[in-house]
Amino acid sequence: MKVAFLTTDNREHFKDYSAPNPYFGTAPEAVLEGMKAIPGLEVHVVSCAMKRVSSPVQLAPNIYFHSLHVPKIGWLRTGYQGCVRAVRRLLKEIQPDLVHGQGTERDCALNAVLSGFPNVITLHGNMDHLCRLLRARVTSYWWITAQIEDFALKRSAGVLCNSSHTERLVGSRAKRKWRVPNPVRREFFTPLPTTTLKATRPRLVNIGVISPYKRQLELLQVARELHREGLDFEFLFVGHANEKDPYSRTFLEEMQALGSEGYVRHIPQKTAEELRALFDESSALVHFALEESFGLVVAEALARNLKVITARVGGIVDIAEGVPGVELLERNDPQTLRTTIAKWLRAGCPRSEGGAELMRGRYSPEVVASRHVEIYREVLKRPA
Repeated sequence: MKVAFLTTDNREHFKDYSAPNPYFGTAPEAVLEGMKAIPGLEVHVVSCAMKRVSSPVQLAPNIYFHSLHVPKIGWLRTGYQGCVRAVRRLLKEIQPDLVHGQGTERDCALNAVLSGFPNVITLHGNMDHLCRLLRARVTSYWWITAQIEDFALKRSAGVLCNSSHTERLVGSRAKRKWRVPNPVRREFFTPLPTTTLKATRPRLVNIGVISPYKRQLELLQVARELHREGLDFEFLFVGHANEKDPYSRTFLEEMQALGSEGYVRHIPQKTAEELRALFDESSALVHFALEESFGLVVAEALARNLKVITARVGGIVDIAEGVPGVELLERNDPQTLRTTIAKWLRAGCPRSEGGAELMRGRYSPEVVASRHVEIYREVLKRPA
């Protein structure tokens, strides 16, 4: 079976054009890890970029990579028409059996449904739902992307929904739906440390791109209040901050103002191995997003038996099911978040146990990639 796997090369997303090799979102990257071990599967990873980038031809013996140069005019301002046409031209040469578009945040889903081949889409973020939550204005990025998402879902053979939450939001817009969780990258399933590594003081970590729906500014306020109570901790934010974005800019300004006080810190993104080491050295993950289609970082933290304090949103409810020690809080209740963290700090920061084995059984790359191939075969037997 030959599959075209359309995903975003993060060198384009982060404008990191000098990086020698492509790198992808955490979920697509883990799916590709699992696909390396599936016999008879040939995968062509296709990504568009505004600048020409150096790229390897092969990522694994059965996985090939194609970077397509598309000038800026061919992106969002023209409904990704440049990307659509470039992908169509390449796929005519590759002749895949099926095309899989990864996410509706950018061009990938649209490229898939307009490819001319049988196709499916994975939803990583629910753009229509986010547009409503953020009350996005007409013609904003969120509003336009929500329209594109609606167009794509109705024209694909089916949608892979990463949680029960996503499945409900897709509703009747898709011809077929399958519940397929995002996989956790293999690095997070390495053996747990035999002794717990601890920072000199409790460390709370928050992982994610700095953005309104991840609510890092709100978490900064919680950190301020905890510090005023005299509690000793470090609150570490890990994630890309776009200085052109007003929310990110405000966050960076506040971090700079608070940095001298020593209880908050911000660093850019980390690799999977670095993030795993950070989890093993930290005390808890605090995740208080407004919306999560899945919440992969929660599953990654639980795979390291890290304490998790999080909002009860989206797919996080699925991830936390049956896992002892997870604190699920209402998303619009920052005061309960503050008191929960304070109570846990005063109790000596007890670590969670039992999450690692549950995460392995549910979300390993091999388990999730095998489910993908089952769906591909189902679509090819009964195309839309």
